[in-house]
Amino acid sequence: QVQLVESGGGLVQAGGSLRLSCLASGSIFSINTMAWYRQAPGNQRESVATITRVGNTNYVSSVKGRFTISRDNAKNTAYLQMNSLKPEDTAVYYCNAKILTTSLVTYDYWGQGTQVTVSS
Repeated sequence: QVQLVESGGGLVQAGGSLRLSCLASGSIFSINTMAWYRQAPGNQRESVATITRVGNTNYVSSVKGRFTISRDNAKNTAYLQMNSLKPEDTAVYYCNAKILTTSLVTYDYWGQGTQVTVSS
């Protein structure tokens, strides 16, 4: 059994910052790619940022230069530092991880989501 738990969402004014965290726990052998997705009302879920185990990152163009994804492999945790937030960043943010379990099978796991609301 593996769980992803996000934290750090909330309400912030435009131009402000938030830091999201995603903690993976359970029967984990190793964690491969970790990612943050978001879904706004009426929109499809989109990939915001990804990070490989060795730290290679990728971002959707709308957040480049404002968001930074990082991870601490020793803590099984990923982070998303969000600066210069805009009202259009308002969404539920989900953590995703590709995890090799102790059964030596790789599964795709999702967190429950954390709400980020940016007021204008």
